[in-house]
Amino acid sequence: MLPVACDSKEIIMYRFFWKIRLIYRLLCERLRVCLLAFQGLRVGKKNRFGAFVNIDRPWCVCIGDRVEFESDVWLKVVDDTAVLKIGKYSFLGRGVEIDVSTSITIGDHVLMAPGVFITDHLHNINADILIDLQGCSSAPINIEDDVWLGVRSVVLPGVRIGRCAVVGAGAVVTKDIPENAI
Repeated sequence: MLPVACDSKEIIMYRFFWKIRLIYRLLCERLRVCLLAFQGLRVGKKNRFGAFVNIDRPWCVCIGDRVEFESDVWLKVVDDTAVLKIGKYSFLGRGVEIDVSTSITIGDHVLMAPGVFITDHLHNINADILIDLQGCSSAPINIEDDVWLGVRSVVLPGVRIGRCAVVGAGAVVTKDIPENAI
């Protein structure tokens, strides 16, 4: 049977170990950033990357100050000429995936909820050619400052999301969104 109440000594001990755990986690998150910077990632100050963050071609990625990635974020840069820029004070939730073949720019103070998917390229569709032989078409994406992308939202090629816009959970963005729009 579990005790109903803890005495103050137990609470102090639990808080102490909790703080030790938080410090350890912060050190691990900052170490992940350092290891990726060693591989060519251009990164600002005081960033935090959770467990299992994967950045393909880190030399093509530029990240501002105080950006936080939760675990399982994947920045998939598919070409050495591609460019991904993420502004300062942005947050990418668990399981966010960003696929870049040409250019994606994400502004400052952008919040991405878990499961957001952003891609600047799609497969071509031509009935006369096998699908795997058709290649892709690409168009740059620009997400301006102070944008919130809801859970499992999808942003497709050629889209501009204006400043202070909100994209609802599960939305598929295929056209430009003006400033302050929901």
